[in-house]
Amino acid sequence: MDVYSEIEELFTSGVSEEYLGEDVKLVEHMLQCADHARASGAPSELVIAALLHDIGHLLVDDAAAAHIAGEDAHHDEIGAQWIEARFPESVSEPVRLHVDAKRYLVSTDPLYMAKLSEASIHTLRLQGGLMDQDQIKDFFTLPGAKAAIQVRLWDDVAKIRDKATSTLDSFRIEIENLAGNR
Repeated sequence: MDVYSEIEELFTSGVSEEYLGEDVKLVEHMLQCADHARASGAPSELVIAALLHDIGHLLVDDAAAAHIAGEDAHHDEIGAQWIEARFPESVSEPVRLHVDAKRYLVSTDPLYMAKLSEASIHTLRLQGGLMDQDQIKDFFTLPGAKAAIQVRLWDDVAKIRDKATSTLDSFRIEIENLAGNR
């Protein structure tokens, strides 16, 4: 199966319907995030990272149960591992780091916390909460950290239920080009 078909299968699975406490469907959220990236003129790698940033939720056996139990299912790492087998690092690393980007932003911008949804604040606690000064310094030296921050900012505004979005198919050429360049 080609990469686009794999993504399409995941995006149309029943798991993709709800998004762990957010008032938006998961796939709807990921498409909105990619639309924000595309509208900002981001390069293809970052558009596809935005599109796939939460794909780990679709790959975790029971993400909803983990969320309800107060456990971090590490969707960032699971998603990034899946992506790195199919795409270049410029796509996988922003996905791997988008949770730490939230932690970084909360730790460095006193106004950022007020921008988070209740569900995002809940998961922040599960994901480690605030970073200490060493973690802040170390985060910004990682490849993909700056891109992850941008994905995170799009993530925060991509939570509008029933908002019209692009279709997955509108990202097909970018997906195929990037997967083909692996």
